[in-house]
Amino acid sequence: MFGISPLGWVHTLGSLPAIPVALYMFARHGRIVPRSRAGMIYLVSMLIGAATAFLVAHQPVSYGIAGATILFLAAGYGAQRLFGRARLARYVETICLTLSAFLLMLPTITEILRRVPDGHPLAPDLNSPLLLGAQATLLAILIIGLAAQILFLRRQNEAVAAT
Repeated sequence: MFGISPLGWVHTLGSLPAIPVALYMFARHGRIVPRSRAGMIYLVSMLIGAATAFLVAHQPVSYGIAGATILFLAAGYGAQRLFGRARLARYVETICLTLSAFLLMLPTITEILRRVPDGHPLAPDLNSPLLLGAQATLLAILIIGLAAQILFLRRQNEAVAAT
């Protein structure tokens, strides 16, 4: 089905929980919260997806996306260990984990549009206007979302400093 190998299904189903978990944390907390139950589910799911991408990828760019995802996860989940409770840690954590979510959604939307409906995909190639528009929309969401997160963190820091 959809031309996906058994290992491809492991990759797809292993990384799938990261999407609703990330959406939940963005809606509830405005960011991915690594030290939470949802944050742990996100981490495990993302690591399964990124690690198996090296085994199922057909495009060289996929290796870069998987590697960058792992680096962003490591930086995001390790920021507090590196910087302690400093404000910088929260900024690094938020930016890196938001970028990891973007790197999850970019190939997800690409694969969905290039495979569905089975046999007659909505985006027959990588230069399809629909696919390019969807990717541009994801980029716009990333830019607006990161700006909102940084402003929110800044306001939180100002409120803490004022008290």
